[in-house]
Amino acid sequence: MLTNETKGRVWHGPVKLADTFFRRFKGLMLVRDVSYALVFVLPAETKANASIHMFFMLSDIDVVWLDSARRVVDFKTAKKWRLYSPKKAAKYIIEGPVGIIKTLGVEEGDLIDWSPTEDRGKAVPTKVSLPGKLNLTNHNGVAMTESVGEAKANLPRQGND
Repeated sequence: MLTNETKGRVWHGPVKLADTFFRRFKGLMLVRDVSYALVFVLPAETKANASIHMFFMLSDIDVVWLDSARRVVDFKTAKKWRLYSPKKAAKYIIEGPVGIIKTLGVEEGDLIDWSPTEDRGKAVPTKVSLPGKLNLTNHNGVAMTESVGEAKANLPRQGND
């Protein structure tokens, strides 16, 4: 979801982050139907870093450049096979389907925020101690047990006995 906090307008489509070198490098190149917004998190706030190319793009897109305070410094609908550079230095770039600029009512100076769509493909490993013979901390995350019955037998009893 993208939000123009200045005007209280919202675009409810999915949002992904391009916060690594490889994600920024690929961007939206070769994406046939752009149906989501991609927020580029640049390593530095400069005009040179914020310049984009539209080579290998399969469709036109809306582009919004933001400074480190998330204020709009420039925006436009970018056409295929062209180069673009913002009017002022930018720290973030939002690229998405044509229509985002109009939906959000974007103007220079507007404050834009985003909420990335949850990426369900990632998991965070954690160490877990289980009761009885199940102990994941000493076996590199592998639980060793003979059977489910054995594991249940070693669980502490709760309730009225």
